Amino acid sequence: MDRVIYNFDSLPQRHGLASAPKRRSIYRARRTPEPRVGIIYNPRSHRNHGQDLACSGADSIMVAQPRTRDEIAHALAGFARDGIDFLVINGGDGTVRDVLTMGQTVFADRWPAIAVLPKGKTNALNVDLGAPADWSLEGALAAYASGRQIIRRPLAVSREDHDDPAMLGFIFGAGAFTLGIEAGQDAHSLGIFNSLAVGATSAWGVIQGLFGSNRNKWRRGTPMQLTYLPSGKPVPRSAHGDPARRSVLLASTLERMPMGIELFGIPRSGLKFALLDHPLRGLLAALPVILMGWRPRWLAKAGLHQLEADALAIDVAEPVILDGEAFPPGRYRVAQGPELTFISA
Repeated sequence: MDRVIYNFDSLPQRHGLASAPKRRSIYRARRTPEPRVGIIYNPRSHRNHGQDLACSGADSIMVAQPRTRDEIAHALAGFARDGIDFLVINGGDGTVRDVLTMGQTVFADRWPAIAVLPKGKTNALNVDLGAPADWSLEGALAAYASGRQIIRRPLAVSREDHDDPAMLGFIFGAGAFTLGIEAGQDAHSLGIFNSLAVGATSAWGVIQGLFGSNRNKWRRGTPMQLTYLPSGKPVPRSAHGDPARRSVLLASTLERMPMGIELFGIPRSGLKFALLDHPLRGLLAALPVILMGWRPRWLAKAGLHQLEADALAIDVAEPVILDGEAFPPGRYRVAQGPELTFISA
């Protein structure tokens, strides 16, 4: 893929991760009257462009503006040494992915409570958490004392035969989803963002699938093989299309998706995935009402699978997407990461 979607540098290596000193007690989402707050601020996130972080400058608030993933790791290690109670991520979905990925070695099972200020282009995590679209640092600090605590486990995506730590994120995809992310970047360039961008790119994909030929890149599918882990059992497939290809793969641990679409069937916790074997035109024509919650019994026979798993092994011949960024083809393991406590309004 030619387009670079996100703005930090290459993935971290193990030697680049900074570790925090060990503490005796397990630290997770403990609320204190006056929390120590660490803020990761990404000034390059879409809604942060040209703005400075509004911060009171209190001694209990520490702010870092890392430019690389290694700098994120060092900033988080400093927060851990200072014993923060509350981690605020000011950025988009990609910033969240990088902070969680770099933080797993720092915090291990002692994660502080986390809030996300939705400053990106899509902000899918905040849609799931129910935080306001204009949530501010002031609002997040107030919610620390009185807001809701929501437990989520991110996806843990790792490449086989690589020593890199797992990447932690919330939406993983391949096939036409990768094309959709590219189309989404075009929508963003036209000034279309958030759920509207999701709707626009979804509609464009359906149009391409309905009216394109089987040579159309939106219809021909991507070579991929999927198996359940740890059993190694192949993931079910219909009789439609090339058996070595799938049209779309999406996986997530989110319970609510942008625009309220029920991509994975009945909203529920855990690792869920949706697979489209081949874009039958009748199925695509019904897709809008399927995404609104219609679940006819013939879906799997028609090639649309809404499933769940403990973990998946994926061997894919084209780039994959995790929270908006493209990663190379290869063999991936997709599982659930650690339990994290998010604060919402």
